[in-house]
Amino acid sequence: MLASTGDDEPDLVVGQDLPTEAATPRVLTIISHVMEKLVARNEWLAKQTKGFGESLEAFHGVRAPSISIAKYLERIYKYTKCSPSCFVVGYAYIDRLAHKHPGSLVVSLNVHRLLVTCVMIASKMLDDVHYNNEFYARVGGVSNADLNKMELELLFLLDFRVTVSFRAFESYCFHLEKEMLLNGDASSLQDNGPVQETLSAASSLSSLYV
Repeated sequence: MLASTGDDEPDLVVGQDLPTEAATPRVLTIISHVMEKLVARNEWLAKQTKGFGESLEAFHGVRAPSISIAKYLERIYKYTKCSPSCFVVGYAYIDRLAHKHPGSLVVSLNVHRLLVTCVMIASKMLDDVHYNNEFYARVGGVSNADLNKMELELLFLLDFRVTVSFRAFESYCFHLEKEMLLNGDASSLQDNGPVQETLSAASSLSSLYV
């Protein structure tokens, strides 16, 4: 189980490791970078305040998983085959949580569970075809019961505001692009178009309108 209440290592084996030749959408790399930066900042804040807040307790594990955020997102993308836009919308959910519950921090103990829950809900909102909770639980290394509980908890924390307008979606794309540019990774972006252009047209952006 991923960051389970027991002492076993996270069980993330559904198939073999990601092949090196598999193309990972650039937006996943950017989001993982931004999330790692957020977690690092919040870990420092948690040490100063001696607490993580209570709103996100449902997503807390006993310890941080050994898998990196980048590899975790790649794993979700590979096995669930959800559209890249789901990761942007999932990131938007986490951003909404941060603004709505500023006292509760996204840290290493909860970030993986938050990500798989957010991406799963985003997939249900965006993709015409998507896997069920049980499959996402297997991919994410959590129990189906835990994922069901986290999904419901997240919906209530967001007041069921899980639609993202096209304008907001575009704004998040620009924000993610800016984050990479500000962190000196402009060279990796020069040969690519804007983040929006890396997102699959099959994600049906029209369905993002409120």
